[in-house]
Amino acid sequence: MKTFIYTATDVKGNTFKNQRMQAENVNEFLDKIHEKGLFCSAYKEAKGDEGKKLHKFKTKELSYDCRQMSAMMSSGLTLVRSLDIMTKEQTNEKTKAIYRDVYESVQKGTSFSDALKMQGDAYPNFYVSMIEAGEVSGNLDVIMKKLEDHYANEERLNRKIKSSLSYPIILVVLCLVLVVVMFTFIMPSFKDLLTEEDMNGLTGALFAFAENLTTYWYAYIIAIAVLVFVIRYVLKIPDVRMKFDKLKITMPAVGPLIVKIYTARFGSTLAALYSSGVSMVESLEKSANIVGNVYVAKCFETVVDEVKQGESLSVSIQRTGIFESMFTSIIYVGEESGALDSILLKSANFYQEESDEAITRLVGMIEPILIIFMGGAIGLCFVAILPAIYNAMGSIG
Repeated sequence: MKTFIYTATDVKGNTFKNQRMQAENVNEFLDKIHEKGLFCSAYKEAKGDEGKKLHKFKTKELSYDCRQMSAMMSSGLTLVRSLDIMTKEQTNEKTKAIYRDVYESVQKGTSFSDALKMQGDAYPNFYVSMIEAGEVSGNLDVIMKKLEDHYANEERLNRKIKSSLSYPIILVVLCLVLVVVMFTFIMPSFKDLLTEEDMNGLTGALFAFAENLTTYWYAYIIAIAVLVFVIRYVLKIPDVRMKFDKLKITMPAVGPLIVKIYTARFGSTLAALYSSGVSMVESLEKSANIVGNVYVAKCFETVVDEVKQGESLSVSIQRTGIFESMFTSIIYVGEESGALDSILLKSANFYQEESDEAITRLVGMIEPILIIFMGGAIGLCFVAILPAIYNAMGSIG
C-alpha cells in the first residue's frame, strides 16, 4: 500500500492541501479522489518517512481517546461530531493535526478506517482493523467500547511493568554508584598503609583496578556507551533477534513467566478481534505481531498457513510449543462447543491476572541477584583494604 500526498478542490471551491491517501497504485488513487467528488490539482507519492506522521499514538493516548470516543458515541453523538470534539480537545499540535485530517476526511465521505489508514503509522494496525470490523458490522460504538477495555488493560499492564521495575532500577543505579565510590574514593585512601607484600594477589589487583578507574574513568564511560550501541545494533540483525527472542521464552524459570505475559497479550488481542467479526486468519496475524516477539510471530506464520488449509486452531498452536497446554485446551473447548469467541474473552481475563503475577515473580527473581552483586562488590572492597586495616592496628599496638 502506497501513500499519496495531494492537493484537491471540492465542488464548492474549497481547497485541501497536503492531504494523505493510501492506494495500491496511481490509478486506484485517482479513482478514490474521483469517488470523493474532488478535483486533484497536484499529487505525489510519499517516499520513506514522508508518508508517515511525525506522531505515533501510544497505548496511554489510545486508552484515553477510546474512552472519550466510546462515551460520546454511546450517548448518541455521531461519529463526525465525536471526531470534531476530539480534535478540539487535543493539546498537542501533532495529535491535533492528525485528528483534524481524520475529521475532515470522514466529513467528506471517507470511511473512518480509511481515514485512519491515511495517517501512515500514527495508529496501530490492531486499532484500524477493529474500526474496520465495526464499520462492516454496523456496531462501531460497541467496537469502540471493546477498544477502550483493550487499551485500558494494556495500559494497566504497562504501568504494572514500569512500577515493578522501578525498585530493581534503583538497585542497579545504587550498585554502580557504590562500586564507583568504593574503588575511586575509599580504597585509594588506604593505599599508603599497605606494604609491598600486601599488594600481591587479589589486593594488588583490586587496587590496580581502582587506580585505573580513577585515571581513565572516561574510557570506561565510552566503553559502556559503545557496548550499549553494539548490543542494540546486533539485536536489529534478523537472525540474532530471532535467536534472542527464542531464548527469552525458553530460559529456565524466566521463560515460562514471560510466556504468561505473551499469552495475556495474544489472548486478549485475538479475543477482541475475533469477537468483533474479524476473520480468524487476520486475527491470528495481528495478534502474533502485537506480542512483540519475532520468534513467536515467525511461528505463527506456519499456524496461519495451517488454519487456511483447514487445520484445527488448537492443534496448530500446540505444535508451536510456545503457549502452555492449558491455553490450547481452552481453544479446543471453544472450537468444539462453537463458542470460541466467548471462551477466548474469558481466558483473556484469566491470563491478564496471570501476567500480573508473572511480572511480580520476575521482579522477585531480579532483586536477589542485584543484592548479591552489591554484597559481592562490598566484600571485594573489604578484602582489599583488610591488610591495610590490620597493619594500622598493628602500628597502634
